[in-house]
Amino acid sequence: MKPTKSDGRRFIVTCFFFILFLCLLVSINKAQFDSLLIFGRCALSKIPSQPYNSSSNDFLTPNSSSNDIRILLGILTLPDQYDRRHHLRLIYGTQSPVGAKIDVKFVFCNLTKEDQKVLVSLEIMRYDDIIILNCTENMNKGKTYAYFSSLPDMVNSSNGSYPPYHYVLKADDDTYFRLETLIESLRPLPKEDLYYGFVIPCTSMDPFVHYMAGMGYLVSWDIVEWIRDSDIPKNHLEGPEDKVFGDWLRKGHRGKNRFNAKWSMYDYPEPRSVCTHELWPDTVLVHRLKNREKWIHTLKYFNITQNLKPSKFYHIP
Repeated sequence: MKPTKSDGRRFIVTCFFFILFLCLLVSINKAQFDSLLIFGRCALSKIPSQPYNSSSNDFLTPNSSSNDIRILLGILTLPDQYDRRHHLRLIYGTQSPVGAKIDVKFVFCNLTKEDQKVLVSLEIMRYDDIIILNCTENMNKGKTYAYFSSLPDMVNSSNGSYPPYHYVLKADDDTYFRLETLIESLRPLPKEDLYYGFVIPCTSMDPFVHYMAGMGYLVSWDIVEWIRDSDIPKNHLEGPEDKVFGDWLRKGHRGKNRFNAKWSMYDYPEPRSVCTHELWPDTVLVHRLKNREKWIHTLKYFNITQNLKPSKFYHIP
């Protein structure tokens, strides 16, 4: 069949528009082309995406902590104890208890030396784990009160969970907490009006006789708020800090829920005393780790490096 004249005209018109399209395309400069690409990306971004892999932090963050026990572990120390803080960051940074959110903070009073202002500021920039209280450095003249009474205004937020922490711990810097064991011991306990620790005197097993040792004791958040608001602590600041703390609760009729964690909490075996025993598996806390040798012995006993991953970069027999 021979092509008709109308077919030929359609072909010529089609070719003309095709050539015109090519000319227009070539005439678009690079800036205009980039604008078209941006327009395309914006259009695609409006299309709902499918959920990302469940390991994403965006999915873990809102769901993983809803039922977790929230604890603030405040380690009372001194500004110049740089090496000790570094050591304790290693100790607590390698513990990951399940079902708990534990914030470890180092607590001391106002800085007094120029080198502290520089070095401690660098620590804060790097680790953000330091609380500096508005007080003169001391042990038994109100530092513990300054710590507990300052916390509600420091950490309370209208946008966050309430309470910000279920429990607040006060610990010495020669104390080793095994966080997983601590959490397990707290699970059956109430989250209100709780006072937890190693009861003094050492021979007593009665949590009401008389107070919890300063090696490390814990209270629920409602007691922290009471310490801030009550006149009882404000009027009794001086004396052995752990005994004074126990006096506050007794006079204020607080800490009606008490838990004596003895003998999961104890002093290091040497020197021997009525407050100590040998290391054993069911341990929450070991106190009086005054030197490197005691720390190493304790850490080896609990085999804290068992999760060290093999690597071609090191060989540790």
